[in-house]
Amino acid sequence: MDMLIFEVGVAVALITLTGLISARLRFSVIPFYILIGMAVGPHAPQFGIVDLRFIESSSFIEFMGRLGILFLLFYLGLEFSVSRLLKSGKAILTGGIFYVGLNFVSGLLLGWFMDLPLQETMVVCGIMTSSSTAIVAKVLVDLKRTANPETEIIMGMIMFDDLFIAIHISILTGLVLSGATSLGSVLLVSLSALLFIVLFLIIGRKSIKYIDKALNIKSSELFLLAIMTLLFLVAGFSETLHVAEAIGALMIGLVLGESRHVHRIEQQIMPFKDFFGAIFFFSFGLTIEPSTLGGAVGMTLIAVVLTILSNFGAGMIAGKMAGVSTKASLNVGFTLVSRGEFSIIMANIGKAGGLMASIQSFAVLYVLILAVLGPILTKESPKIYARYERIRNRTKQKEAG
Repeated sequence: MDMLIFEVGVAVALITLTGLISARLRFSVIPFYILIGMAVGPHAPQFGIVDLRFIESSSFIEFMGRLGILFLLFYLGLEFSVSRLLKSGKAILTGGIFYVGLNFVSGLLLGWFMDLPLQETMVVCGIMTSSSTAIVAKVLVDLKRTANPETEIIMGMIMFDDLFIAIHISILTGLVLSGATSLGSVLLVSLSALLFIVLFLIIGRKSIKYIDKALNIKSSELFLLAIMTLLFLVAGFSETLHVAEAIGALMIGLVLGESRHVHRIEQQIMPFKDFFGAIFFFSFGLTIEPSTLGGAVGMTLIAVVLTILSNFGAGMIAGKMAGVSTKASLNVGFTLVSRGEFSIIMANIGKAGGLMASIQSFAVLYVLILAVLGPILTKESPKIYARYERIRNRTKQKEAG
């Protein structure tokens, strides 16, 4: 009997229940979605017609997860837009360079310490450098810190990080997925991908007035179909040029972020982003065998410590350059600790390229720990700062005495 639709219904029910529990606990939903995916799958039992192994529907759920990546990146592009990125240049450059640099070097150090091959090390660098925009934005709203002076620095650093990750994904695609073997061929694939991205954004900005004219559609149905056409064609075409489909989605989002129809597009796309985004995290969890996670614990704990230290350093440097207080600088570093959607995208690239299975396990534990720890550190940063001040004052008194 064909149970595809019923199995998808069971999956959506599990995701919904998990989301309700997360909302009740007032916590980030991302680790919950991954955990429920890990709890079911091939190792799970079957209860009558309720088959928690999701054997029949696994490939379909995986495809829906791919759609989730497209909608997440497309919506992110709509939120930022090219002109907004350019206007926030100072905040992007000051904090962003230090943030990306320190976290990327941490990934290199971890890869060297764990004796990982080049491809695996580059994936780990991407996993460790990419903060979760979704979690950071939610935490800032929940803690009512959107009007704080350091919030502009945080958003600037996130935007720089997102741009860097877009470039890194295109390079990883050339390195891991294109089949290129020599350094020259990898560089050629990567440079051609970057050239395509730059040209697309330039041409897209110049064409936006014509796109706006074409999108003067009264029918909501036809308007949505036109947006979906742009999204899927650009994402699909990008993949043929060894640019990850997710980056194609981000690029068309950045272009349409300049459109006068942007608010209408956001309203139409948001339900798809929320629904398929949840399935993306669930489908990632489905691919993980919990018994394999033990081998990645040591590597993960080292990575978590390196990330917290790197973020602390980046926050302090960015805050000092921006002229905000030490307390605000600490908020900057801790707010950006959370990891989520982009880290998992990086892990998926590693999986698609047939890299070491331990990278998947590492990504799961790393994201789970920091998706939980990040919001806690952000919330408790005033208390951490107060304790830091007490220790510093005691040290000064001892030195004076």
